[in-house]
Amino acid sequence: MRKVVFVLLAIVVLSMLATPALAQTPGGESAKPINVVPIAAGFGMAIAAGLAALGQGKVGSSACEGMARNPSARAGIQIAMILSLAFIESLVLFTFVMIFLKAV
Repeated sequence: MRKVVFVLLAIVVLSMLATPALAQTPGGESAKPINVVPIAAGFGMAIAAGLAALGQGKVGSSACEGMARNPSARAGIQIAMILSLAFIESLVLFTFVMIFLKAV
């Protein structure tokens, strides 16, 4: 445990020492900075879509299991499932809109 704490502390200290070096522009004024916003936006959208897919899979499997256990409650379970799937998908669409507004 002490080794892990020591390694993490060493990483933090080295990160603090590297900050001034990263603040300088490479190559003077002629070098253009790299725009990483579209790359980060792509990663953000991928994470949002992947986690939403996992959530939708969990909702679908739970709804199928509930309908299999109690077939008379199918209508209520199906309405709740469709509503929850719509909410999950709307979160992904909101993420897409926010990323689109930020990246463009």
